Amino acid sequence: MSRASVGEVLELFISEPSKRERTPKMVIELDEGGVVSDKFHGKERERSVLLTTTGSYAMAREENITIAHGSLGENILMDYNPYHLPMGKQIEIGEVLLEVTQHCTICNHLSMVDPQLPTLLKDDRGIFVKVVQSGAIRRGDKIYLL
Repeated sequence: MSRASVGEVLELFISEPSKRERTPKMVIELDEGGVVSDKFHGKERERSVLLTTTGSYAMAREENITIAHGSLGENILMDYNPYHLPMGKQIEIGEVLLEVTQHCTICNHLSMVDPQLPTLLKDDRGIFVKVVQSGAIRRGDKIYLL
């Protein structure tokens, strides 16, 4: 039986220790610590991977805030809006199985990007997921809800 994808991975990012901006990647490797080679790898499993939708960037554009993809701190940018997903919902992307752990909280990082962003994206910045099954995610991978 075939299954339908809900969306696609558009861009991938990691945070490098010496850089303020996220570094775009074609492929990221994930394990139980999160995104391998990311400066936050292994720090907090429940908040180890951030998923964001292009809809968040569209909301910013509607308020005349132009920001580059990766500016919201995401590891995975997709064309699917995950904000309605309940905690515990599982998502398969590429070789990886992820589980929703919480909505992303607003942090000082967003204020530094633009002072309006924390209020604008209060409920629409992204969701945190933890890695249940390790593997690789590539740009263009399909997203499946389990």
